[in-house]
Amino acid sequence: MGNSAEKSKISTSLDFRAVGKQVGHLVVPHSTNTSAWGAIEIPVAVISRGEGPTAFFTGANHGDEYEGPIALSKLIRSLEPEQVHGTVIIMPALNLPAFRATRRLSPIDGMNMNRAFPGKGDGSVTSMIAHFVSTRILPLADVVVDIHAGGKTLDFLPCAVIHELDDDNQMSKTLAAQEAFGAPFGLVLRELDAAGMLDTTVEEMGKVFLSTELGGGGTATPETVAIAEIGVRNILAHFGILDEKPLSREDRGMAPMRLVHSPHEQCFTSARDNGLFEPFRGLGDEVEKGDPLGQIHFIETPERDPLIHHAGRSGVILCKGVPGLVGKGDCLVVVGEDYKDK
Repeated sequence: MGNSAEKSKISTSLDFRAVGKQVGHLVVPHSTNTSAWGAIEIPVAVISRGEGPTAFFTGANHGDEYEGPIALSKLIRSLEPEQVHGTVIIMPALNLPAFRATRRLSPIDGMNMNRAFPGKGDGSVTSMIAHFVSTRILPLADVVVDIHAGGKTLDFLPCAVIHELDDDNQMSKTLAAQEAFGAPFGLVLRELDAAGMLDTTVEEMGKVFLSTELGGGGTATPETVAIAEIGVRNILAHFGILDEKPLSREDRGMAPMRLVHSPHEQCFTSARDNGLFEPFRGLGDEVEKGDPLGQIHFIETPERDPLIHHAGRSGVILCKGVPGLVGKGDCLVVVGEDYKDK
């Protein structure tokens, strides 16, 4: 965790330990050419009835992912202190500058919020927000849910995402939270580069962390918003913060969550050249290793044969790239294999 003794430049009128419902802002100083004493006001809500667990929800960690801001704004309006046992802290637009700009990264400092943790109290805007969250909010939380989607460049089968953790007890609790969320798919990841992630910061504190990938393409759908709305309430119910039973997929007449992972680099198919990608398969399709996934056309040299890309592993197409025009190295397809060690 970041240095908690390092003073934050961010101020707020909210008391994160107070009983009641508070809706306000984190005031982040930001002096510019057009506003010498300006500030960015990041929305935050605290709904509490005192004793009990604390859940912390975030949306728009990346600014072009919308299910989180929608579902969490609804939760702020609908949830009252008398409904909860414990505390709910909600930041529907964690990276507000990126959200305003409809960009993955902050337009102010170019930083990826999910690589900025634990942040710096005297750093750039993104780093200051990460530091405040790391030092003032995360120590209070028992569970953290960070709602993501694929943004403008990726599209996912809706899934709840956790990491492969070395601590068996923490892993068991995290798997149970993933199941409770109620997404169609569950994805278990072991990150190749986890430095700077909100995920890692929470996990290193020994707490339960859950993320999502709920669609993408730079928009939201009725389906993905509903998954987020039901999911956040299910988490509150699962941890006893709401006095209700989680609404399972089986209760809704749906198939149980399918748990998958992508443990091999061959699960990821990237463009091997620049051009126009023609997909042969779509999200949810089952593929076998070696199956053709699509081909890159070279429109400016049409006499050149297309470059076919093949699946490196067998499984379900969990994620696909959105833009048709691709550059070498861009993600085209991610295959998820069934997770056997549930």
